[in-house]
Amino acid sequence: MLIAFFVNSMDDEYPRYTTTVLAHECARRGHSVCYVTPGDFMLSPDDKLHVHARFAPEMKTKSKDPTKFFESMQEVGDKTRQIDIDEVDVLMLRNDPSNDAQDRPWAEDIGIQFGRSASRRGVLVLNDPGGLSMAINKLYFQSFPREVRADTLITKTAKDVKEFAKKHKNKVVLKPLQGSGGQGVFLVGQGAKSNLNQMIEAITRDGYIIAQKYVPEADKGDIRLFMMNGHPLRIGNKYAAMRRVNSDDDIRSNIHAGGKAAAVKITERELRVAEMIRPKLIADGMFLVGIDIIGDKILEVNVFSPGNLFTCSKMAEVNFAETIIDSIERKLEISREFPGQFNNRQLAVM
Repeated sequence: MLIAFFVNSMDDEYPRYTTTVLAHECARRGHSVCYVTPGDFMLSPDDKLHVHARFAPEMKTKSKDPTKFFESMQEVGDKTRQIDIDEVDVLMLRNDPSNDAQDRPWAEDIGIQFGRSASRRGVLVLNDPGGLSMAINKLYFQSFPREVRADTLITKTAKDVKEFAKKHKNKVVLKPLQGSGGQGVFLVGQGAKSNLNQMIEAITRDGYIIAQKYVPEADKGDIRLFMMNGHPLRIGNKYAAMRRVNSDDDIRSNIHAGGKAAAVKITERELRVAEMIRPKLIADGMFLVGIDIIGDKILEVNVFSPGNLFTCSKMAEVNFAETIIDSIERKLEISREFPGQFNNRQLAVM
């Protein structure tokens, strides 16, 4: 199997990123691995799709630590080899479009566009690019059942936000419609009411604003739970999950925004929330997703590049990457067993 990982930039990757962990597991099993970035596609005059790929060197040891693998990829640098997309078995779209929205708008959805072309040529693309095209910003979140969503307003008008905040006694969270990683997130609250105008202006400069009712249990942090093929990812009774706890002076629980990781027990409440969104994830061909839960509500659904798989595995003392790659290998088997009978979106969640 040749699996290609599409990322924003090689400079943005790190040893314990989920993409590295998955790529390392593939290489450890003897599969060929390459990385592709937004500028690496080429559509030739004969309508053949090519990529300038960075290939991982053959692994000399089967170590479960991804550090050496990451170092070997860093040594590859910008050395690429042009290949036909037909040589790729799986293209895994692992970029974060919001990272390119401001500085490289041409790159924001290029993975989705070329991902569609690759799937038409028989490459298994995960997550399904058609499904991802609907999730390019947080409006996608509004398509999930209201029962699992906090009361939410999306607007560019300051008056709308102020009325919404007043309705909820100023206990609301404001964040940009475009964006990820906890960037531009504000908690209003009584103490911050006087700064509401500045918060609104700061966010609406770059687009629409999301105003969300504050979920009371948020002070305990949120739960990141991985979903695979529409179901919570688990090995035995151990779930790929962790609690992300915000620091004392920051409402954001994202790990790279200052949050801390802690072990968590998944209960029937979280499983019910996961079950509520399962039909939508399956319908949209969302193979691997990270959902952020507070209480009985979902605050985020990360369908592009859900992180913290390494930490979840470490806490549970299992290797969740093995289960994920097992599933990808099985999809290729199904594709061979039933040639032409399933489209990419269907195959992505089998």
